[in-house]
Amino acid sequence: MRRLSLDRIEASPELIDAKIDTTSRALIAQAQADGHWRFELEADATISAEYVLLKHYLGEPAKSDLEDKIAAYLRRIQAGDGGWPLFHGGSSDLSASVKAYFALKMIGDAPDALHMRRARDLILVHGGAAQSNVFTRTLLALYGDIPWRAVPVMPVEMMLLPRWFPFHLSKISYWARTVLVPLMVLQVLKPKARSRNGIDVQELFVTAPSSERKWPRGAHQTSTWAHLFRMIDAVLHKTERFFPKGSRERAIQAAIAFVEERLNGQDGLGAIFPAMANAMMMYNALGYPGDHPRMVSAREAIERLLVVKSNEAYCQPCLSPVWDTVLACQALFEAESDDARRYGLGGIAWLKRRQVLDVAGDWAATCPHVRPGGWAFQYGNPYYPDVDDTAVVVMTMHRAQALLPPMASLALEEPIARGREWVIGLQSRNGGWGAFDTDNSYAYLNHIPFADHGALLDPPTVDVTARCVSMLAQLGDKPEPGSPLARGIEYLLAEQKDDGSWFGRWGINYIYGTWSALCALHAARVDPHSDAMRQAVDWLIRIQNPDGGWGEGGDSYRLDYRSYQPVQSTASQSAWALLGLMAAGEAEHPAVSRGIEYLCNTQGQDGFWPEEHFTATGFPRVFYLRYHGYPKFFPLWALARYRSLKAGTVGARDWVGM
Repeated sequence: MRRLSLDRIEASPELIDAKIDTTSRALIAQAQADGHWRFELEADATISAEYVLLKHYLGEPAKSDLEDKIAAYLRRIQAGDGGWPLFHGGSSDLSASVKAYFALKMIGDAPDALHMRRARDLILVHGGAAQSNVFTRTLLALYGDIPWRAVPVMPVEMMLLPRWFPFHLSKISYWARTVLVPLMVLQVLKPKARSRNGIDVQELFVTAPSSERKWPRGAHQTSTWAHLFRMIDAVLHKTERFFPKGSRERAIQAAIAFVEERLNGQDGLGAIFPAMANAMMMYNALGYPGDHPRMVSAREAIERLLVVKSNEAYCQPCLSPVWDTVLACQALFEAESDDARRYGLGGIAWLKRRQVLDVAGDWAATCPHVRPGGWAFQYGNPYYPDVDDTAVVVMTMHRAQALLPPMASLALEEPIARGREWVIGLQSRNGGWGAFDTDNSYAYLNHIPFADHGALLDPPTVDVTARCVSMLAQLGDKPEPGSPLARGIEYLLAEQKDDGSWFGRWGINYIYGTWSALCALHAARVDPHSDAMRQAVDWLIRIQNPDGGWGEGGDSYRLDYRSYQPVQSTASQSAWALLGLMAAGEAEHPAVSRGIEYLCNTQGQDGFWPEEHFTATGFPRVFYLRYHGYPKFFPLWALARYRSLKAGTVGARDWVGM
């Protein structure tokens, strides 16, 4: 093999074969005994800090060994300026820093320790804890560090509002719903933490909280709507205590019923940490003892989120087994070895058992005539199946059919049909798809004071829509005028940016969106020479890094972000760019060759790719994710796709949606 430089090796066919084989074996070795995969899902410091603070809030005995490990983790991810960022290498975030400092102090770190002084100095320089976001201020109010007037009022009576009212639970996202409902009960009861050690963080305030009169709003909340809602909030603060007791009690009971119907056993309310934690605090405030079945169930769900290692521990925001498994299966099917196919089919068998067929979840409020048929992201979350996961599972099952004997292939027809039916049923009026709901586009609600994060809604997005378009095209749908496929394609084309890229909601960012859209347009047989695809190809080639890879940071979600800014290459984002370029017919382009060389030259000894950077998105500008599985299966997928195309098996890939 010819060396290109001291450290860089040309990606010969033999080298690519070896890389694919090494990664395939490593990925297979990480399969669970029942055939599925689950990798770590890491967020910023806030989830782990909230876990510590929840345990102390409830007055539960501290597990010193576990807390010591969480403290070690929090100290390790502290930034050089003393704060904690929302993603690796990002700027320190005030709210994340307040929570991390509070948790470390609660664990026992001395306030005068160097790392604590540096954190405190950063927080004070940025205005103090009073300038933190709504969720952080709510936590501080529960601990008695600030008055409840610092938190926007969300009256529990909203549980009783009719569907036609401007605010209704069905008009906000699933994650907002499950977090907000128990929180509204807490706002009524206004309990105070039962922590045994009396720790507070008054030193984090520039002005004493009792004297503070101006509390912040979200950076996006500058419209007339925002001003109107702030006036309404001011009125609610003055009048809430006079609300009729009868309607308040009915509303509390409605909130409790909502939570209990969706409590979800060991998988937890909404299967996400913030909702689970609020449910536990709600039950505690209502007087449920620690050994009550509801409390025990909620606690078990939270404990399952912990990642405990020899010297560190952290809490995940949720678990991602369905997403990890289906993407691992796609990569292994692409690799095409006998073992890869066998393990991929094992993953399909596991996924088949996870389809939700008997629960009409919250999505049915807007789609009452649609039958259930989706897949959730987590092990169990039947009220909240995920459109994105469902579309990818359907595509992967359809792909698996070609590898199975006739009877086994036939057994996948019904799951595929039900999944397709459910996805089509959740298409929004504008032709796009959201992640969990239909037409969840009430933009004015992102301006209520509670929504300072700007993520109250689940509107249609390019990436989810692209997956649905890919699914329909792979299954053989035609873009007849007015058809779900045609409307989806029209949505994608309308959403393309002037520079040729597409926005990515669930992955960072324009690289993710552009990969998703190009795969969909290719699957739908859009001419690769069309303006839309040419502009996207030109954009991807233009932003390639000198090392041959691609990278993009969480800062690309800034409200004032105007154009791509170079960031260190990552394996997963490089794989997305490569898959997008290959979907657009550019397997022979030099940029693709350089990208393949980048992957070959950066593979680790374990067969995977090191990747500390966060490449996924929970909520833009607020919450980011590091999927530990992404640098395991996406680079394998890209290398194997490249090998197939270079070998001339182009026709064999024309029908694959991703």
